Formats: sequence, structure tokens, C-alpha cells
Amino acid sequence: MTENILLSLFFMMLGIATTYLIMGRMHKKQFNYLESEAKAKAKAIEYEAEHLLDEAKVKIQQGEVLLEKKFQKKELDIVKQETELALELKSLEKKERTLFKSKENIRKQEKSLKALEKKQEDEIAKTIETLEKSASMTKDEAKKYLLEEIKNESKLNFALTVKKYEKEAEEEAQKRANYILSQAVTRYAGEFASDRLMNTINLPSDAHKGRIIGKEGRNIKSLEQLLGVDIIIDETPGVILVSNFNLYRRAIATKTIELLVDDGRIHPGRIEDIHEKVKAEFEEKILEEGETIVLELGLYPMDAELMRLIGRLRYRASYGQNALAHTLEVAKLAAVMAVEMGGDEKLALRAGLLHDIGKALTQEHGGNHVDLGVEVCRRHGEHPTVINAIYAHHGHEEPDGVESAAVCAADVLSASRPGARREVLESFIKRVKEIEEIALDKEGVLDAYAINAGREIRVFVDAGKLDDASVYLLSKEIAKEIENKVQYPGEIKVNVIREKREIQYAR
Repeated sequence: MTENILLSLFFMMLGIATTYLIMGRMHKKQFNYLESEAKAKAKAIEYEAEHLLDEAKVKIQQGEVLLEKKFQKKELDIVKQETELALELKSLEKKERTLFKSKENIRKQEKSLKALEKKQEDEIAKTIETLEKSASMTKDEAKKYLLEEIKNESKLNFALTVKKYEKEAEEEAQKRANYILSQAVTRYAGEFASDRLMNTINLPSDAHKGRIIGKEGRNIKSLEQLLGVDIIIDETPGVILVSNFNLYRRAIATKTIELLVDDGRIHPGRIEDIHEKVKAEFEEKILEEGETIVLELGLYPMDAELMRLIGRLRYRASYGQNALAHTLEVAKLAAVMAVEMGGDEKLALRAGLLHDIGKALTQEHGGNHVDLGVEVCRRHGEHPTVINAIYAHHGHEEPDGVESAAVCAADVLSASRPGARREVLESFIKRVKEIEEIALDKEGVLDAYAINAGREIRVFVDAGKLDDASVYLLSKEIAKEIENKVQYPGEIKVNVIREKREIQYAR
């Protein structure tokens, strides 16, 4: 019994020892694994730290290179400034020496003048004494005679001196004017592109030409009547032409037709809808363009109506020169000139921008663009110099300051440079406008459009006011008045159209 207990204890102790040994080995393996894992992580961290250190070193080197470049640039700037300063100092020293010499010359001239005055007094005294003895004159009579002679001689010398200085002043003024103009021209170079009388519209296919014409010409008739342009459809594949002298009207017509072609639905009702939409978009775009120009030039605030008119100048031409391009060119040239002459740069810029603002109103209101421009600028409280510049650039007033004079000079400079304007185009536009105005002045006329390069005028009359017989008489009257008042080559076709339209809605 005792032996069994001892054996049991022995085996138990043996099992415990075995278990202890096994567990020890397992813990040792786990420890070795953890140790190797920790070493691997430490190595990775060390590698990453070295990598970050290398990156930091590279960045530091790059920063040092950048700082070195900046330092070198600063050094060059300082050297340049020092050189400029040294040149200025030399110039000042030279001027100081010149001034000192001038002062010395003045002192010498003063001494010489005093000596001459003393000599002249002595000579006068001697002459008076001689005259008294030889001419039996009293002292006062001799003195009066001599002073009269000296006075006449002095007048002649004074006149010669004034003429000399006037000539020098003119030469100096001419040099100064040439300098100012050269500065303005070299510091501002504007683009120039002559405005044409036709816009080309590309079509997806020739089949669209038939859709634009419509059944029995219904669509093209509606387009020409509503848009007020001449639509030319010829044998040229894939294109149609939109012709009119009015840039704004032509731009709206071009956009309307392009939208109709993209949409695919072309009929009188759709034409009217698209036309109204395009007109509204153009008005918004015009105001936005005017606001952008005013902001870019730093002339804000400005009344919204004036900004809209500035934007509208894009669709106005004068002798083939775009009015907005001309206006911006004048504004920038005038600003440069005003600065050179010691004037107000911003005021000259504003006056230049608004000097032709009346041109945006002439096509709708008629009349002189100078008077229209002055009226609208006064209504919105513009500066008196702006008003004067509008009057002065066409000779209605004399310039009252540097800024107005700069605008006048810039206007001539912009208009007279080679290729800026075409007299032929302007005379053509004037003739076409006269033809339209003759027709529009007649009673019962709704609209009148000169088309086909001014060789035809299309007149739309109110069917309720004029009958067929009256239409004939009206066409004769318009043709006769055009013959008497307008000069033109060849002949002009007067086409008076009377149609009655009734609109009802099915509900």
C-alpha cells in the first residue's frame, strides 16, 4: 500500500516536472518569436526614421538652394538699385554743377547789366548835353526825345526776344507732345478687326436649308420679317449668310437661327419664341460685359444704364471700326497721356470710356451722338470733365483741362492710325440708314429693313390702316423720296408688304 502511494507520488512529480519542462520550452519559443518580431519592428522603425531623415535632409538642401537663389536675386536687385542710385546721384551732381554754373552766369550777367546801365546813363547824359548844345534843345526836350528813341529800340528788342522764346516754346511743346504720344502708343497696343456686314452660319446638312425656307417660303419670310435681316441661301454647301448693317440685329439673328437649327423645330411660332429668348439673353449679356469692363478699369461705381450702353457699343461700328474697341483704346491712351501731363489718370480713363457713349443710342433714337451722350451722362451725374470731353472731341467746346485734351488726342490717334477705319463702309451704312428712316417716317409703316446690300428696302405696313391701293401709293412715295434725298449707285427696289394676321387660341 505504501509502495503504491510512493509510486503515485513519483509519477505525479515526474508529470509535473515534464509539464514544467514542456511549458518552459513553449514560453521560450514564444519569447524568441516575440523577440524576433520586436527586432523586426524596431528595424522597420529604424529604416523609416532613416528614410524620413533622408527626406528631411533633401528638403533642407532644397530649401537652402531656394534661399540661396532668393539671396542671389536680392543681391542682384540691391546691386541694380545701387547702380541706379549711383547714376541718379551722378545726374544730380551734374545738375547741381549746371545749376551752380547758371547761378555764376546770372551773377556775371547782373554785373554786366549794371555796368551797361551805368554806361548807358553816362551816354544818355553826354547825349543830352550834346543835344542841348547842338540842337538848341532844353534839357527836358532832349531827355524826352532820347527816351522816345530808347523806347522804340526797346520795343523792337522785346519783340525779337518774345518771338525767339515763342519759337523755343513751340519746339519744346512739340518735343513734349511727341514724347507723350510715343509713351501712350508704346505702352498700349490694341487689337483691330474690321466689322463685316455678313455672318456665316454652318448647317449640319443641306437638308436644313429646306427647313429654314419652309413650305412656300413661310419660315424664311417669318425670319426676315421678325429679325430684320437678309438671309442669303445660295448653292454653297452647308452654309447660309445673314446680312445686315446693324451689328446688334445681325448678332441676334445669327444666334436665333443657330438655336433653331440645333433644336430642329423651325416654324413661325417657334421662331418668335426663340427670338424673344435670345433678345433677353443679349440684354443680360450686354449689361454683364459693361459691368466687367468698368470693374477691370477700376471705374466702379457707375450707373447700370451707362454700363449697359458701354456693353452695347460692341454692336456698333463707326467707319468699320468697332465702337467698343475704339472706346477702350481711347480710354487707355488718354489715361497714359494724362499721367504724362500731370493730370488725373482715373478721370481721363472715365472720360475716354464715356466719350462716345451716345453712339449706343443713335440707332434707336436718332440724332447726334454727342448730344445724346451729354444728355445721358448729365442725367446720371457724371463729372463735368466727362461732359466737356464728350463735347470737345468733336469740337463743340474747347477742352477745359488736361484730361479732356488727352481724350481728344487719343480719339484722333485711335481713329487715324492706318487701317483703323473705312470711309466707304460708313458712307454705305449712312445711306442704308437714310433709306430706312424715309420709310419709317410714313404713316402706317410698322417696320422697314434695308436688305440685299442696300439695293432693296422691305417695308411692312399695318393692314388695318392701309388698303391695297394705299400700299401702291406708299411704295411710289417712298421710291420718289429716296430718289430725291439719297445718293446711290444703280437702283433700289421698294418692296411694301401688307398682310393680315389673326390669332386665336383653342382652349
